[in-house]
Amino acid sequence: MTFKKSKLALGFAAISVAGAFVAPQAIAGSKAEVGNSKVQALESQVNQMADMLRSMQAELDAVRAEANRPAPVAAAPAPAAKKSKDNMVFFRGGFASMDQKRNGVSIKSDVAGNQLGLGLPGGQADKDAWYIGAGFDFSVTDDVWGIAPNTEILGELMFEYKEFASNVQGNLLTQQPTSIAGPTLAAIGAIPGSAIPGLAGGATRNVTVNQLTVSAAPKIKFLKGSDFRPWIIPVGFAMHVVSPPSESITVLNPGIMFGAGADYRLWKDIFVGFDGRYHLTSSAADGVNTDGFTAGGYLGLGF
Repeated sequence: MTFKKSKLALGFAAISVAGAFVAPQAIAGSKAEVGNSKVQALESQVNQMADMLRSMQAELDAVRAEANRPAPVAAAPAPAAKKSKDNMVFFRGGFASMDQKRNGVSIKSDVAGNQLGLGLPGGQADKDAWYIGAGFDFSVTDDVWGIAPNTEILGELMFEYKEFASNVQGNLLTQQPTSIAGPTLAAIGAIPGSAIPGLAGGATRNVTVNQLTVSAAPKIKFLKGSDFRPWIIPVGFAMHVVSPPSESITVLNPGIMFGAGADYRLWKDIFVGFDGRYHLTSSAADGVNTDGFTAGGYLGLGF
């Protein structure tokens, strides 16, 4: 309604202005002839006013159209991309083999049993073992920070338990009951290599030879987006806890680890895989060597 009134008012204004120019000329025309040049000038002024009115009308139409335009509707947010479940908890098991047989304070020992010459040298576990364990993978980057597409880096934290034997014959220190007393030890020192009656009368206990390993390592995983994904561990840190301890009662032996494997998406976020790892230490922990490899499979749950 307001726009119609404005338009009507502009029309009246234009007519009034035109009348202001036309009326004097009409009166003058009744008195005398007007030259052609003046008529042309009058027509030019009327045309200019008509152009102004048309321009104002266009502006009014534009304002009215803008006012009647419906308010824009906010676009619906795009659905969030589904996050790939590359984090994983996994459960492992398989075969292990050490580079050397295990010694220890209560099994094969250079001090207890052998040096004392009591006929109880103690047994020695086999190099082979079985292992079980579990671990956790945490995704760090999907493309090696923009360097390698579809190549993922994860951080792995893992532990595994190895058992080499549960019935290794113990040495003199495992005798039940231990019958060594102060005077007897003095006698042993005085007569090396002799078996003193009464010392070996008790039965020796069997000893369980095992090892716990805790490791942390970077894992490079290839073919992101594929169901089958191979991976490698270039190098990682590992801490080995041995039992029985060394003859110096040392139980910890740090080292490094290398590994490789692959897993396959079996169904949804359930994976099966296999891996092989080698543990290397700089030296034996007071006579106990923990270098060796493991090979086996694992079941993973992605989240």
